[in-house]
Amino acid sequence: MRALIQRVTQANVSVSGESVGSCGRGLLVLLGVGHDDNEATATKLWNKISGLRIFEDENGKTNLSLADVAGEALVVSQFTLYANCRRGRRPSFTDAAGPELASNLYERFCELVEADLGSERVGRGIFGAMMEVSLVNDGPFTIWLDTAEL
Repeated sequence: MRALIQRVTQANVSVSGESVGSCGRGLLVLLGVGHDDNEATATKLWNKISGLRIFEDENGKTNLSLADVAGEALVVSQFTLYANCRRGRRPSFTDAAGPELASNLYERFCELVEADLGSERVGRGIFGAMMEVSLVNDGPFTIWLDTAEL
C-alpha cells in the first residue's frame, strides 16, 4: 500500500459538487492499493500513520500523534499513487490492484481508522468515483509512505 499523508487544518472531498466526506485538524490520507496488499498490509500502514509524531507540542516540536491532538482524518482512495512513468509520457497503472481487491482493502483501512478515532472523526471519499479534494495543508507537512519500505 502507498499513502500520501498531509497534515491539514481542514479537508473535504466532493463528488458531483456534493461534499461526501471531510475532516478538521488532522490528516488527509490519499491511499493506493497494490496487487500484493492484504489486511495485514492495511493494518501495518495504519499503525505507522496513527503513531507518526507530526503534530506540534506546546514547545513547537513535532512530538504528538493524531490521537494526542484528538485529530480527525479524511481517507481518499487514489490508485494513481501506483503510476509508473518510466516509459513514455502516459503513466501506466498496472501496478495498482484491481477494483475488487482495492475496494475491499480501502474499506478495511477506513474501518481501522474509524476503530481508532471513532467514526464521527473520520471522513471518506467514494471508491471509484471522480472526486474533487480540497485541503488546507498545515505547514505544509506532507509524507509519502510505501509499505514495501516500512
